[in-house]
Amino acid sequence: MGKPWKCGDCGKGYMCPSRLEIHRRSHTGERSFSCCVSGKGFTQSSELRTHQLVHTGERPFTCSVCGKGFTQSSSLQAHQRVHTGKKPFTCCVCGKIFSQLSNQQRHQRVHNGERPFTCPVCGKGFRQLSTLQKHQRVHTGERPFTCPQCEKGFSNSSSLQTAHSHWRETIHLLSVWEGIYCLIQFADTPASSHRREAVHLPEV
Repeated sequence: MGKPWKCGDCGKGYMCPSRLEIHRRSHTGERSFSCCVSGKGFTQSSELRTHQLVHTGERPFTCSVCGKGFTQSSSLQAHQRVHTGKKPFTCCVCGKIFSQLSNQQRHQRVHNGERPFTCPVCGKGFRQLSTLQKHQRVHTGERPFTCPQCEKGFSNSSSLQTAHSHWRETIHLLSVWEGIYCLIQFADTPASSHRREAVHLPEV
């Protein structure tokens, strides 16, 4: 049986007029269903009901393995692949497999060169939104990662981790040189007890 109800904009067909009406909202931008809490609009009532779970905290879909809850059945199905190890999404170029469709789509940008996320300041393109957000700190000067030792700010967590590594190495070297200085300073001191304290030897 065909799909007699056709969209006048894209030609997509539907079995009933109600489905066509819902589809047409994707072209018009109409969002007839609004959340009374946040005011966010949706094209379908089912989308609104799913969104409202964010406010109520309800998670009706529960993983039978670990008990983690989800607001949507699709999110639960995607999560369950963590336990099963199933990877149903394959890159058509290199054959690499993925457990999530979004990861496969993001990976394909390596092959097609697509960079859909563009910096509004300099126009540089990025494959991932998170990479664009990190880049924008170059323009804003934002440094959200702070060292707890010196309180210096960093634009990304990797720079903070590198600084921490250097800080730990510096403290270690200082400790070593302090120990050597103690040995040199008290090596010729007549008082053996004083010398033992300097080199941190226990009493015998």
